[in-house]
Amino acid sequence: MTDTAVELETVEPVESAPSGQPAPVSDEQLVAMLVERARSEGLQLTGQGGLLQQLTKRVLESALEGEITDHLGYERHDAVGRGSGNSRNGSRAKTVLTDVGPVEVKVPRDTAGSFEPQIVKKRQRRLTGIDEMVLSLSAKGLTHGEISAHLAEVYGAEVSKQTVSTITDQVMEGMAEWQNRPLDRVYPVLFVDAINVKIRDGKVANRPIYVVMAVTVDGTRDILGIWAGDGSEGAKYWLHVFTELKNRGLDDVLMLVCDGLKGLPEAVETVWPRTIVQTCVVHLLRNSFRYAARQDWDKVAGALKPVYTAPSEDAATERFLEFQESWGRKYPAIVKLWSDAWAEFVPFLSFDVEIRKVICSTNAIESVNARIRRSVRARGHFPNEAAALKCIYMALMSLDPTGKGRKRWTMRWKAPLNAFQIAFEGRLTPSNN
Repeated sequence: MTDTAVELETVEPVESAPSGQPAPVSDEQLVAMLVERARSEGLQLTGQGGLLQQLTKRVLESALEGEITDHLGYERHDAVGRGSGNSRNGSRAKTVLTDVGPVEVKVPRDTAGSFEPQIVKKRQRRLTGIDEMVLSLSAKGLTHGEISAHLAEVYGAEVSKQTVSTITDQVMEGMAEWQNRPLDRVYPVLFVDAINVKIRDGKVANRPIYVVMAVTVDGTRDILGIWAGDGSEGAKYWLHVFTELKNRGLDDVLMLVCDGLKGLPEAVETVWPRTIVQTCVVHLLRNSFRYAARQDWDKVAGALKPVYTAPSEDAATERFLEFQESWGRKYPAIVKLWSDAWAEFVPFLSFDVEIRKVICSTNAIESVNARIRRSVRARGHFPNEAAALKCIYMALMSLDPTGKGRKRWTMRWKAPLNAFQIAFEGRLTPSNN
């Protein structure tokens, strides 16, 4: 490895024909020359001892040499440094984990011991790219053991599960800041949904993690926060959640969509008296299928569609009575399900079709839940509540990395915005946002 590295340093520029002087070599030419030299001498481009590792070593050591030069104020072997009171004092070897695997670098020292390197800091064993890689793999649902095995297999780096855990724990500070960030003054719609996770607290049990997602005045989606529950939440619990949101600046919500969560409407009435609580139609349909035989799902869905697409509450009532006559004897539980939720189901029927699209279409919240479930299922269960929240937070932070989802939502928002503005008497005016 060392011999080849020395030879790589001797790559010479091409001489110009007229003058015999070295012609400038572009970055592309230099890279091509290095790659060709490595291939001709049997040196791998990647892997242990490969060209990329050697180049990374050179770049890091050159940067460290530049740092100590700036610190001392003179170049190596410069006479200016004589009698300056501080000088170079050799170096110490240190192995750091990089994107191309473990690299051993020589970190220079000074006689006064005052040099503090920045590119590879004291006690630092990983460059930031590795931490970002670990966080990305964790957000995609890989367990700590799987991440450790992946780094060992691909990069030949031994990273313990404890180290992986330490890296992912760094997000907790950012999570606390995110959970307490200021919010907009008004949102057209809030969606409240639960993801069930398995938490081992004495024994493994299902626990809900509640996600509150908003549609902003600009038509984008924004996750306002996540809260852990124990499955027995009531008005007091939801009053705490909504009061927290209000204390962060949220003064008004036009409509709040949920799935029949106990005590939630009462809490909304206390915090935002003018907010309309709407039962999620998609959840109503999905829950209906639990009581129907698989072969009847399409027929039941077809019979219920005229109910939730009716032009008015009276028309919806008539269509529901027809459904009851056709299916009530075979599936009385479905009839009871819709009857119990009727008061929270009918509000959106009095609004424009553009508002109905926003309320009924749960693509936004469903895409969020799908990403969360993928991460949660990969873990199996969590040792405690904090670990579950950390996993879900990292999954949320990895949503829509290209921004295409945000762009699609914004493009479709103008018509619903106008409908909300008219239906809710100017509560979404720019001065209120």
